[in-house]
Amino acid sequence: MEDQEKILAFMREQAYHPMTVKELEEAFEIKDSATFKELVKTLNALEASGEVIRTRANRYGVPEKMNLVRGRLQSHPKGFGFVIPETQGMEDVYVHANDMNGALHGDTVLVRVEKEAGGNRLEGQIIRIVERGMKQVVGTFKDETYYAFVIPDEKRLGKDIFIPKEAYNGAVDGHKVVVNIVRYPEGRVNPEGEVVEILGHKNDPGVDILSIIRKFNLPEAFPEDVLEEAEAAPDEISEEEISGRRDLRERMMVTIDGADAKDLDDAVSLERLPNGNVRLGVHIADVSYYVREKSQLDNEAYRRGTSVYLVDRVIPMLPHRLSNGICSLNPQVDRLTISCDMEMDSSGNTVKYDIFLSVIRTDERMTYADVRSILEDKDEALAEKYSRLVPMFEDMKELALKLRKKRMQRGAIDFDFREAKIYVDEEGTPTEIGFRTRSIAEQIIEEFMLAANETVAEHFHWMKQPFMYRIHEDPNAEKLMAFMEFITNFGYSIRGKGNSVHPRALQQLLEEVKGTPEEIIISTVMLRSMKQARYDAESLGHYGLSTEFYTHFTSPIRRYPDLIVHRRIREWIELGNQISEKRLGYWAEQMPVIAEHASQRERLAVDAERETDDLKKAEFMLERVGEEFEGVISSVTSFGIFVELPNTIEGLVHVSFLTDDYYHYHEKMFALVGERTGKQYRIGDVVEVRVANVNVDERTIDFEIVGMPKAGFRGSRERTPRVIDGRGGDHKPTRGKQDRSRAGRADRPGRPDRQKDKKHPAEIRQKYKDRRKAEGNKPPRRTGSGRASTGEEVLPIGAGEGDTPAKRQKGFWEDLVKSKKKNRKNVASQVKRKRR
Repeated sequence: MEDQEKILAFMREQAYHPMTVKELEEAFEIKDSATFKELVKTLNALEASGEVIRTRANRYGVPEKMNLVRGRLQSHPKGFGFVIPETQGMEDVYVHANDMNGALHGDTVLVRVEKEAGGNRLEGQIIRIVERGMKQVVGTFKDETYYAFVIPDEKRLGKDIFIPKEAYNGAVDGHKVVVNIVRYPEGRVNPEGEVVEILGHKNDPGVDILSIIRKFNLPEAFPEDVLEEAEAAPDEISEEEISGRRDLRERMMVTIDGADAKDLDDAVSLERLPNGNVRLGVHIADVSYYVREKSQLDNEAYRRGTSVYLVDRVIPMLPHRLSNGICSLNPQVDRLTISCDMEMDSSGNTVKYDIFLSVIRTDERMTYADVRSILEDKDEALAEKYSRLVPMFEDMKELALKLRKKRMQRGAIDFDFREAKIYVDEEGTPTEIGFRTRSIAEQIIEEFMLAANETVAEHFHWMKQPFMYRIHEDPNAEKLMAFMEFITNFGYSIRGKGNSVHPRALQQLLEEVKGTPEEIIISTVMLRSMKQARYDAESLGHYGLSTEFYTHFTSPIRRYPDLIVHRRIREWIELGNQISEKRLGYWAEQMPVIAEHASQRERLAVDAERETDDLKKAEFMLERVGEEFEGVISSVTSFGIFVELPNTIEGLVHVSFLTDDYYHYHEKMFALVGERTGKQYRIGDVVEVRVANVNVDERTIDFEIVGMPKAGFRGSRERTPRVIDGRGGDHKPTRGKQDRSRAGRADRPGRPDRQKDKKHPAEIRQKYKDRRKAEGNKPPRRTGSGRASTGEEVLPIGAGEGDTPAKRQKGFWEDLVKSKKKNRKNVASQVKRKRR
């Protein structure tokens, strides 16, 4: 590792130019053969990982000095893609479909930046695949008799997987399968794979969610060694474990969670002090005590990164033995915790705090619904049942509102979007779509957890020790300027330029537009101009919360970064300033790696959760095709408008369905504007839509505008029949003539109206076959004009005496060869005349 860092540092020097192995040998003053072999091995390892590039002239250099970018490929189903650079702050690189060089979605690649594709967007060509991102693919098995294909669920893969006969391994047509890729594509050739797992038929209950789990490679069952460690955890706390901890078992405290929550990892307490201040206590389960560093439990928790909450199941980060057992703050039992006590004045300012190891015993397991009923609905029965706790709940409400007001005043941005909750039956069929409420009960927990996270983050920031932070960077200046220009269409303006806009100004704008027709459009576009929050080893601040210091301390059962934060707190409490420089160096090296891994696992979990939601929403709407709803335009693109229904389900009205005019996309206005009528479709507009189509496999829902004229109004190219009339040519009649000719035929006796009496092609073929058999394969009698006589049906051309498929095919090829020879002869004679 040291040799690699030494070589990379040397190559990144400003004066370095690509060198051969011989030149590097001289530069490092290598004298013996053993050291030279080690140099070659190190260079090969660096080249294999893509950190060093070898040119055609066998010279070595780092990618950034050779106009190369290393990153992960994010493909589009249409073939093109973007390389997301590993270097933070660098723009994505667009890659055309012809420049993919065999790379697939998810691959780590090296791309040569060649030009700017348009505006400031970079464009490049993939020159090397460093590491394959997809080694397994989930899809639908399609049997083609002698071979098969697997149609991937991941449409961005862009290619079906070829499966040879010997690699079926029991799969049949329609099965959902997991495939190992054994040969990657070269050029236009499809990748080749082998079936390694059959999930079941695609229509079987539960297979759809299982397919998504496999697609995102989410772990399900815990390994045996991990379960053994979890089983070794005690059911109760011993007196020995309590010693050295602050005893808070006499303090009144509760947990407040959803009714279906099983892992209760946070408890809260609040008490008034003699000086008029209040002491807020946030007590978090001490998971780090049971999940020791480098243990099997810790390794598995790191690999998972986070718990994943799908529609019908939870994939936990830790085994249930811990998360629902000794680490869950169940009522009336002793539990080990890490506490953060914050003394706050009458304005909600923290004047004193303390972070320490503790032991607690919660009084009650409260639900959001019960606390809401006590504080907002004034439920007398519940108030009497929890009479001892009601005064504390009233004080919690007062403090939470103060903290929220203070947070809003400093400029925190509050996006109050509705969140859907999908209910399914035992077979996984969606039965209802509701909403997650955000009442005073949820706000109490939200504000108290935010306060604890900020306090812990600021404490470790000023200690100058390695730590894990939750950061939200300032918006991209270009996107923010575009947003500021966009809101001028509604008569609003914001002071500031680029990324110097304070979040307070954005929050004031949200408050200004609240309740107006443009509220949805402005808040949606503002959110899209923001960056994603992530984990980092540096305290870079949180733009959305308008705070300099923020971390995740409150959910160590379900988030690995919180577990790391607890581990660092434990070391600081137990060792203080006695922690060794070696240990601090270890944390300084590992924190960025853990932060990047945790951020990736979080994004993966969010994508999986979103896909399961989209799947169940599509299934829910499948039974509602043809029904009409009122919705709001949530997004506008060049290819159509997305409409969101009151139940949060979103569908697309494709631009081809907007048949009353030709529509053009105005990017700055986020609108489709009619060319002739000037009619506009913008984000936030209310429209009446009808469910036109639902594709569960694609997770897509198609809408059409109610009252829109049928397709064909704009002179669309409707295919009209080509009539062969036997006079040596075919004609494409106009619509009026075609209608009149149909009416005339319908009135004539003996003339069947084929448009009215349509038959399946198989029925027609069988009818012709029976007719030829009855007539003894005699050729049909024809009139001089080439039309069939009255009472006879026109037989297919060539259906005469002795006609067989083999003879028809032979005749076709003979005619084709003759025409080719004739054309070649004419072309040759023309060329000769031209030369003369």
